[in-house]
Amino acid sequence: MSHSEVEELHEQAEHGHAAGMAPVSFTMALLAVLVAVVMLLGHRSHTEEILLQNRVTDEWAYYQAKNLRRNNLEALRDVMGTLSSKDEQKTEAVEKKFDSSIERYADEQKEIEHEARALESELKQTARRADRFDMGEVLLEIGLVVTSITLLTGKRSFWYMGMGFGAAGIVVASTVFLVR
Repeated sequence: MSHSEVEELHEQAEHGHAAGMAPVSFTMALLAVLVAVVMLLGHRSHTEEILLQNRVTDEWAYYQAKNLRRNNLEALRDVMGTLSSKDEQKTEAVEKKFDSSIERYADEQKEIEHEARALESELKQTARRADRFDMGEVLLEIGLVVTSITLLTGKRSFWYMGMGFGAAGIVVASTVFLVR
C-alpha cells in the first residue's frame, strides 16, 4: 500500500468514527444545556430560600419585639397596681389602658406568629425544591461526563449509561413540581 492510500484509509476511518459519534456529541450538547437550565433554576431556588429565611427571621424578631412591649406593659401595670393612689378613677383608667394595650399586643403576636409559621413552611418547601434541583444537576453532570467517555473509548455502553444518568437527572429535577 502506498503512503497516500494509507492516509486516505486513515481519513475515512476518522470520518467514519466522527460520523458515528455525532449522536454522542449531540447528547453531550443536550446534557450540557440541561445542566445549565437546572443549575439556573437551582440557583434561583436557593436565592428564594435565602430571601425567605430573612423574612422568617424578620417576622420572629417582630414577634419578639411585640412580646417585649407586652411584657413591659404587664410589668408596669403590676408595679402601678402596688402603688397607692389618691385618685382611684385615674388608677382604673390607666390600668384599663394597660390592659387594652396588652390584649392588642397579644392579638398582634398571634397574627405575627401565624405569618412566621406560614413563612417557615414556605421556606421548607423552597429548600426541598432547591435540593431537588441540586440532585438533578448532579445527575445531569454525571451523565455528561460519562457520555463524554464514549468519545475517548468509542464504547457505546458509556453513552447509554450517560443517557441513563441524564434521564434520572431530568426526572429528579422535574419532581420539583410535586414538592408540597
